[in-house]
Amino acid sequence: MNTPPKETALEQRGAEGAKLVSPSTARNRDVIRDAFLATMPQEGTILEVGGGTGEHAVHLASALPEASWFTGDPDETTRASIAAWIAEAGLDNLQGPHAIDVAVRDWDASLAAPFDGVVSINMIHIAPFAAAEGLFAGAGRLLRPGGKLFLYGPFSRNGVHTAASNEAFDQSLKSRDARWGVRDLERDIAPLAQKNFLSLEEVVEMPANNFSVIFRKN
Repeated sequence: MNTPPKETALEQRGAEGAKLVSPSTARNRDVIRDAFLATMPQEGTILEVGGGTGEHAVHLASALPEASWFTGDPDETTRASIAAWIAEAGLDNLQGPHAIDVAVRDWDASLAAPFDGVVSINMIHIAPFAAAEGLFAGAGRLLRPGGKLFLYGPFSRNGVHTAASNEAFDQSLKSRDARWGVRDLERDIAPLAQKNFLSLEEVVEMPANNFSVIFRKN
């Protein structure tokens, strides 16, 4: 069960040959990088799932020269974009694209595991909830003890949206696909973490009513 291709889900994206260009990434990549640098391992092996265009991977890997960043996406078009961005960047510590689909039960990345970090940016709200379940199950299996899972995106808190714009966004997502939607951090996500031996370590408020959420493997 593939997660939806991001370029058709939420925004109109430009193209430069095979490379896709995301307006939202241009707006938020610096603040995501800063949150990542403040909360996540800066060396070791990092797995990114649902990598979209590949722009976040290039931006983050360039800021983490001591880390090996492994990115990819289940969608063929976005994998081609990732490959093009990787080729252009020429970073020794950036690898991919893989085709991991976290909504597939028992997805495997064992050849590169254990990981020091797992990253998912703007994914779980535009995918079936099985993707969130699979993401946490995989993080529980493949992170080394003390490794961290980094999520970025919109979340509601204790059953309440944090802004009227997020409530409208949630309704818009569900109108596109009833399986999508803004997930609740305490009611939807925290139980997945507990089930998979992950503990909530930090919640960072981000611009535009988004959050960076960091879990640690116990």
